Amino acid sequence: QLQASGGGLVQPGGSLRLSCVVSMPARDILDYYTIAWFRQAPGKEREGVSCVDGADKKTYYRDSVKGRFAISRDTAKNTVYLQMNNLEPEDTAIYYCAADARLGSYNFCIVRNDFTSWGQGTQVTVSS
Repeated sequence: QLQASGGGLVQPGGSLRLSCVVSMPARDILDYYTIAWFRQAPGKEREGVSCVDGADKKTYYRDSVKGRFAISRDTAKNTVYLQMNNLEPEDTAIYYCAADARLGSYNFCIVRNDFTSWGQGTQVTVSS
């Protein structure tokens, strides 16, 4: 019910936009769920990257991506985007989108790792 796409190979300093289509049997689904992006690099634990809360639309980012990544929503398309600019080799990972009905917060989205619904990942590789 969560379909992530948009990954690829990009040079350092380049940009990518990831998309997460949320397919759930309800209208205005994005207004009721916190949608997040996580990533997992080889040999490392999965980590929260960014999220947007459904009710108040607040956004949260891990420190290493602040100012470079931007999360946004298109409610008409039930899609959440992650615009990634000025990419660095350290951003290389499989990126996953996830959904949860609980209230979004920095602790919930970035520190914890227990969202209830997960999509498949999309590979992002930053290399020259």
